[in-house]
Amino acid sequence: MTSTEQDRALASFAIYLRVEKGLAPLTVSSYSGDLRLWAEFLSGRGKTVLTAQREDLKELLQHLLGHGMDSRSIARKLSALRQFYRFLLLDKLLDHDPTLDIDSPKQWKVLPKALSEEEMTALVESPGESHAASTQSRISQALVLRDRAMLEVLYATAMRVSELVNVRVEDTKLELGYMLVRGKGDKERIVPLGAPAQQALRNYLRDAHPLLAGSKKAPQLFLARGGHKLTRERIWAIVGQASKAAGRHASPHMMRHSAATHMVSHGADLRTVQTVLGHADISTTQIYTHVSLDRLQKVYAAHHPRAHTRASQKEDN
Repeated sequence: MTSTEQDRALASFAIYLRVEKGLAPLTVSSYSGDLRLWAEFLSGRGKTVLTAQREDLKELLQHLLGHGMDSRSIARKLSALRQFYRFLLLDKLLDHDPTLDIDSPKQWKVLPKALSEEEMTALVESPGESHAASTQSRISQALVLRDRAMLEVLYATAMRVSELVNVRVEDTKLELGYMLVRGKGDKERIVPLGAPAQQALRNYLRDAHPLLAGSKKAPQLFLARGGHKLTRERIWAIVGQASKAAGRHASPHMMRHSAATHMVSHGADLRTVQTVLGHADISTTQIYTHVSLDRLQKVYAAHHPRAHTRASQKEDN
């Protein structure tokens, strides 16, 4: 099936929702967004929504869950896809339904994926490395400084994309080494900034933010060209591009999990990680206890008086 046939099927479904089912414009837009996500996921596999198989859908759902999307949102997307394929079957535009026998994601549990510290360093430091600054325009150099600062902040603060897009210049307290973050429920928390993040922000605020803002009085910290607010989709694209340097595809949520994982592996207690991540309940943070097992074994081996007794006795014999 061609992309033209796919576009025609998606457009027909949108008309069906709006005209025949009488759904509100916002609901139709939500369904369309879910289907666009599905179509983009399939395009990377050389498929369309009309040639997709059950295994493709299972991979998408696992991908979303593994990158931090909650099961309720995934269930909603699955519901949209089920209605879409039911529509295609009824209109005889398709003879199979890839949503059949797909379990509800409510009971799924997937440990968060994380990059290694070396991979994260490669990702964060990738902006600007492929081109000499002298060959770039002023705007291009400003965007490089913005991307570097943004990646440093994402890793340093482990904040959510929805939080990052709303950070203001006045929330950044470089002289004190922290950033004010507004999380879910408009709750505020203070998150420390490491030295690399502080330096990257100084460079960005001095040499790039004014240029990107232009004549606008832009309160947001991270800006697109013309002083516009960065979208979440654009941030995901920037992280995805930068992650090529790490050799693994990463998302902003994967950076958040990586930051938490690395803090735990270096000895941070869960209460501290909970505060940095902005989790309301520490039970949410407890998913990171699995990553400290390797460190736990090393600390045990180094400090427990009988950790090596048996091995020593065997060597003596």
